[in-house]
Amino acid sequence: MGSSRHWGAWFPSLRVHPAGVFGVAFLARVALVFYGVLQDRTLRVKYTDIDYQVFTDAARFVTQGRSPYLRATYRYTPLLAWLLTPNVYLSELFGKFLFISCDLLTAFLLFRLLLLKGLQQPQACGYCVFWLLNPLPMAVSSRGNADSIVASLVLMALYLVEKRLIACAAVFYGFAVHMKMYPVTYALPIALHLLPERDNDECHESRHSFQARLYAFLKRLCSRAVLIFIAVSGLTFFALSFGFYRKYGWEFVEHTYLYHLTRRDIRHNFSPYFYMLYLTAESKWSFPLGIVVFLPQFILLLAVSFAYYRDLVFCCFLHTYIFVTFNKVCTSQYFLWYLCLLPLVMPLVRMPWKRAVVLLMLWFIGQAVWLAPAYVLEFQGRNTFLFIWLAGLFFLFINCSVLIQIISHYKEKRPRKRIKYD
Repeated sequence: MGSSRHWGAWFPSLRVHPAGVFGVAFLARVALVFYGVLQDRTLRVKYTDIDYQVFTDAARFVTQGRSPYLRATYRYTPLLAWLLTPNVYLSELFGKFLFISCDLLTAFLLFRLLLLKGLQQPQACGYCVFWLLNPLPMAVSSRGNADSIVASLVLMALYLVEKRLIACAAVFYGFAVHMKMYPVTYALPIALHLLPERDNDECHESRHSFQARLYAFLKRLCSRAVLIFIAVSGLTFFALSFGFYRKYGWEFVEHTYLYHLTRRDIRHNFSPYFYMLYLTAESKWSFPLGIVVFLPQFILLLAVSFAYYRDLVFCCFLHTYIFVTFNKVCTSQYFLWYLCLLPLVMPLVRMPWKRAVVLLMLWFIGQAVWLAPAYVLEFQGRNTFLFIWLAGLFFLFINCSVLIQIISHYKEKRPRKRIKYD
């Protein structure tokens, strides 16, 4: 296979049948769930994610008519605990089957979005293999991590935007932001994507002054599609938040939203800011520094929004990659937030095979380099914070290199006639 062939060409060449690959993916996930039961019973190192027990305990409090926040370290919306009440009534495996179902729903939505982009079924299914048979999402969902729910909500919103069902897309987007805060960064690119085209008079006026350009932009921002999306998504988010606030009070706001804005993880953390935040944990500058580190994220997300909003999926992928890479807290499960969008990006990133393989190897090497001193810290109790931080900087460099290569090899399709959402 020549190195000139782009990296995404191999996946559609698999010629797999959708029913077959989805069936294999489902059976593999089910097998992992039951393997997890065996490992949990026989080995010291548990297969099930520690957070899954937190979810189940919170759900048990809900079934007793009490607050899920009575469970220490439950930092999620009560909606998740409500969804997992069958863990108490039926079986503790219910939540894992819910998560792997959302995992497969994510793949199905990827498949439908790829078809909307003009790919044939075998090609679309070939790209979905990257998610369906990827060991990382398979392991994460079968261990009891709830991020597959958010991934399916985000992709459903993007799918409905592409189908021009703006109000329905806004409902799913509101739910996604309620479940996890990171999709809120998609608000600007979605709004820009829904803007109507400028007419000739506006183009002529906008050449003269900044005020004229700003006025024309704000005028377009008040289009029907944008206002519907903002109103419906905002109503969905605030209705959920108000309802849970009425029931659980301020602890809902603190644990669901505020905790994640002020959170500092000073041990298991890929973030380049981790060592600084660790050293200043008891300082008066701790809180201000925790806010300042959002500035690089904000600048990059703003620039990407205006540069790539026409291709909404690609823009959201870049948003998520930047958000995770420059976040003040970064763990392995965060990688799924952008990996679930990668199959949609692969057809348009014309990167040579050899370069893609090198970047992938560097990405895994960066994690391995970080995990070595993290293991020594966690299991041997030795002070390796400086080495963890240096490894985090190395991983940041790798992620920035990957991002630059993806952007530089991105080939946007010739825009068709702009879709009118009004």
